Parts: sequence; structure tokens; C-alpha cells
Amino acid sequence: MHIERIRQRLRALGAKPLHEQRVLRDWVRVQPHDQGRRRPNDFLPQTLRQALPALDAELQGLARLLSCHPAEDGSVRLLVGLHDGQTVESVLLPRDGLCVSSQIGCAVSCQFCMTGRDGLIRQLTSGEIIAQLVLARTQRAVRKVVFMGMGEPSHNLDNVLEAIELLGTEGNIGHKNLVFSTVGDRRVFERLPQGLVKPALALSLHTTKPALREKLLPRAPRLTPRELVELGERYGRLTAYPVQYQWTLLEGINDGEDEMSGIVDLLKGKHAVLNMIPYNTIPDLPFKRPSWDRAHAIAAALHRRGVLTKLRDSAGQDVDGGCGQLRARALAAEPRIIRIHST
Repeated sequence: MHIERIRQRLRALGAKPLHEQRVLRDWVRVQPHDQGRRRPNDFLPQTLRQALPALDAELQGLARLLSCHPAEDGSVRLLVGLHDGQTVESVLLPRDGLCVSSQIGCAVSCQFCMTGRDGLIRQLTSGEIIAQLVLARTQRAVRKVVFMGMGEPSHNLDNVLEAIELLGTEGNIGHKNLVFSTVGDRRVFERLPQGLVKPALALSLHTTKPALREKLLPRAPRLTPRELVELGERYGRLTAYPVQYQWTLLEGINDGEDEMSGIVDLLKGKHAVLNMIPYNTIPDLPFKRPSWDRAHAIAAALHRRGVLTKLRDSAGQDVDGGCGQLRARALAAEPRIIRIHST
């Protein structure tokens, strides 16, 4: 269920470009086919109309809601089941946002992340990525999609970009409200400018020290923090969207004055915003979350020194919902979750 294969099936059923656009728009916007001025009986070819119920059922079966975990901050962690029994996580965010996954597992092996502990299991198809949005929209409105869930989007580039194009053309989501998050890969900076839809960019920085970055992100492409910022700056200037630099704040590792001075050196004057996120504690990992007061002081100091810094919290802290944790708990034990029963 890649989007292009869905398009090919529609064409085989007699769909012209406008018919194809209509069916895909209805799917991604979660709206009935008979909505709008052009009714299916008057607009769609008969062969396509006859096949729509079966196709709709297939699309609906791409993702199912296994459990949901509401948090005090207004976010809701979703455990999503796929057709082969695998699971991924999506997060409904405050202010109509959604965080989606692009892979099952991850090959980057970030040392502070649960998702990468078991390596990469498989890629998600573009249809499975869209299906996460469709499922989320059955719960509440979604006007922003960030690719910050399980997986490294640059390692599944074709499927992610195919999904982004559909979201930006038929999904009723503004291009700057589509956020491609990556540890950094030269292919990303080559491909994103070529797309019909040019998403905003979020780059995982986490440190200004090349040696520490290699240790924290052992399988990320060998780009130094400075090289990463230079590539990001070019894309940010091209799109006129500020680049978001992600910084997971780890107590005693990347929260020192030396790192703060490095951030100022790298980002001051850039078309950028630094998202500083205190670490979401994961059992059995040796990293610690600094106090909120300490994190707030660091963000305020950076702001005073000329770096636009936003202090954020990982959604779902109170339900231990850091990326990969829901899936790990579901696999390892009976989780304490709210079950969703279909009627």
C-alpha cells in the first residue's frame, strides 16, 4: 500500500487525474465520498464506484488503534497496529498537531532513545504513514504533522516524501506545518528542495562537539555539528522557514557552559530556532533528566545571548510515553492502558 500503487489501482479502474485526486483527498481528510458539489454517481466512473467499498476497507485496515494514553499536557499517545501484527506509535499533540512514525525500530541507535535499541525491523510504506494521520483524525482535528516518531525519516526517504506530498497537496496541511525531522543526511538536503511540497526541517543536534555526537548518535552520517548547521541554513533560507534544531538535554553530558557557548557560536544569527527538550527518562538507560529550573535557566541564558530558544517538554511524560516506550511495554508485558473496543 504505497501511495503510488494506490494511484495505479485507481487508474486501472478508469480514474482520471481529478477522480484520483478526489478519492485520495477523501481518504486523507476522512470525509465521505458523497461530500461536496460533485456526487460520486455523477462524477466517478462506474467501475471505480463499484470498487470503492473494497478499496476503502483496505485503506482503513492499514492501521488500527490498539490503545490510547492521554496525558495531562493534552497530548495523547496512540499505539497503532499494522496489518502484519507490528506496532508503531503516533502522538496527538496540543494545538492540533500529530507526531507520526516512519519506521518500525531505527538503525541510528541514538544512545538515549528506546526506539533504536532493537535496531531497524522494517520500513513503513507511504500508505501506512498516511494511515496514522487518518486514524488520528478520527480522534480529533489535525492541522500539523511532524515526522518525529519512531524511525529516521531519511532512511525511508521515498516513502516519507511520497506521504509528505500527499499531505501537502490533498491533506489540507500547510507546507510549513509539515516538519521533516532527521539526524542529518546529505540525501535529505538534495531531495527536499526538489519536492513539490517543501516541508519545514528539524535537525537533531544534541551537541556541538563532533566526538560526542558520534558517541550519542553512533550510526548517524558523519556530519559534524557545524556541517549540519551549514546545510540546514541553506535549506532554511531557500524555504523561508526557520530550521528547528533539536537538543535533548542530558544532565551532566550536554548541559554545560561549554556546550552553551558552542550553541551561540553555531546558531547566533542563523535562520533557526533551538528546541531544547529535557530528556524523557527511560528505565535501564544511564541518562538523567535535569531539573526543570535548570533547563529553564539554560534556555533563558541562550535567549539572552542571541539564540532563539524554546524550552519544550516531551509529550506524555506523566504516562512514560517517550518514543518507543509504549511499543516496548506492549511487547514485554501487560501494559496499563485504556483499551479501545470496536462495536
